Amino acid sequence: MTWFTGVMTYVVIWWIVLLAVLPWGVRSSSNHQLGHDKGAPEKPFLLLKMSVTTLISAIFWVIVFLFFGQN
Repeated sequence: MTWFTGVMTYVVIWWIVLLAVLPWGVRSSSNHQLGHDKGAPEKPFLLLKMSVTTLISAIFWVIVFLFFGQN
């Protein structure tokens, strides 16, 4: 696996994991205001979700590298 393939593999894994992590802990706002979406989360915790996504993606990338990356 070249460095470019490794980086692109990590990016693809990161996005897939992010889409799986985004719904975790989402609760809609109980205080509905005019002009706000009723389904919008009250506290999305995006920084925490991105950190968890990075950690999980790194673990998956190492597994992929061990199986497919070595020549």
